[in-house]
Amino acid sequence: MTYLPTDEVSAVRDRLGHPVIDSDGHLIEYLPLVRDFIDEDAGTDLAAVFEKMSNTADRRRAVPDRAKRRDLGIHATAVWGIPAANTLDRATCMLPDLMYKRLDEIGVDFAVLYPTYGLTVTQLAHDELRRALARALNRYYAEVYGPYGDRLAPVAAIPMFTPEEAVAELDHAVGELGLKAVMMGGVIPRTLAGGGRWMDTLGHDSPYDYDPVWQRCEELGVTPTFHSGGQGWGSRMSTVNNSYNQVGNFAAADEAVCRSLVFGGVPARFPNLHFAFQEGGVAWAAALLAGIVGHWEKRNSEAIQHYNPARMDRDLLRTLFRRHATGPVADRIDRLETGLAMHSDPDELPQDIDQFGESLLTSAQDVLDLFSTRFSFGCEADDPMNALAFSADLNPGGVTLPAVFASDVGHWDVRDIRDVLPEAYELVERHQIDEAQFRDFVFANPVRLWTSMNRSFFRGTHVEDAVDKLLAAPQPEAAH
Repeated sequence: MTYLPTDEVSAVRDRLGHPVIDSDGHLIEYLPLVRDFIDEDAGTDLAAVFEKMSNTADRRRAVPDRAKRRDLGIHATAVWGIPAANTLDRATCMLPDLMYKRLDEIGVDFAVLYPTYGLTVTQLAHDELRRALARALNRYYAEVYGPYGDRLAPVAAIPMFTPEEAVAELDHAVGELGLKAVMMGGVIPRTLAGGGRWMDTLGHDSPYDYDPVWQRCEELGVTPTFHSGGQGWGSRMSTVNNSYNQVGNFAAADEAVCRSLVFGGVPARFPNLHFAFQEGGVAWAAALLAGIVGHWEKRNSEAIQHYNPARMDRDLLRTLFRRHATGPVADRIDRLETGLAMHSDPDELPQDIDQFGESLLTSAQDVLDLFSTRFSFGCEADDPMNALAFSADLNPGGVTLPAVFASDVGHWDVRDIRDVLPEAYELVERHQIDEAQFRDFVFANPVRLWTSMNRSFFRGTHVEDAVDKLLAAPQPEAAH
């Protein structure tokens, strides 16, 4: 069967003089083979645990009725999240040969494919099964997708519950299996000794030191990318409505880990590392950038002294109260010190004052540089907020943000995989970005992302020549 581009795809491709790189499509794993890999590598008992976990019917029978879910902290999970009526697309995302043959039809030259069932590795609390599943999945990606490496790059699933676990799986997936892209869990659920639940975001205030993980990424030449969800914590805890939990959940998780890395000083300690945050879009990043810059300007260790209670002229304050206080306030001037208590305690601990010390940031420009040159943001094709990445007049410091085209094929967001490129190009047709910015979105920014730690990422691929030409050209400086 021949798969030809649609008229809409052809119309877009005819206007482009460059490849299109999809930085976050999805494959759908064939679970019987994954189960057999677990059996071979970890034993029959764990394979049986996996089989029970992946059996939808068993899982639904195990969920208590709605009246009990809230008491047990059970939130509504995904319902019908992958293609069904569009059976061709379902098969396409399960069969690499079919995906490979359809790439020209959908207008994509090279696709980086993230997991589907592999996303569970980032949240799975069962220690033995999590590690066995990560090994089986990464073996699956390497063996099943290996013959198609000139146009398809599967992404390894790296569990992050402990630094030791993450390093071991990086060594296995990248060092042994040869996978060249990795997906990490950026938000790790921790159960506290008192029975509470806390979300660890790997950088600031983590109980673990994840620096060995970042160091190993640098040594192996892989970019840490995060594809975590925010369902089941915060306000996304509906017991009955998954869409309520789903809306904005990837952006919430991306924002959490990005903020944690920045305040935890990870990018400052590893200046050669690039980081990517997938499927959450870019609007959250623009808001976070503005928030951090705003806090820096008013809350860095020098600026915050403007609010130091010790600098308050209490004599002047008493004089002003005596002159201008009226009624019941005037009757209580003798209790003025009590009225100054909240947020005016001069005995704050010193470590609470330097709120940017751990970040190792020295200026607002440091923040702007991180967001505009070392972070990348995966943006789904149909997200109208993608234009914000290129709106230098709206972003702090006049920067643009490295948005990368992310189709999300294989999941419910995409009703027909032939629509993703035309949908992305609508930003140009609506005059929200220009052709050069679209080139950055679907080609230049993805190239810079994936070659940031591995200059040879695209060697031997369908887009090698175009990538080499791009990298050889003088690189534009980030807009400021």
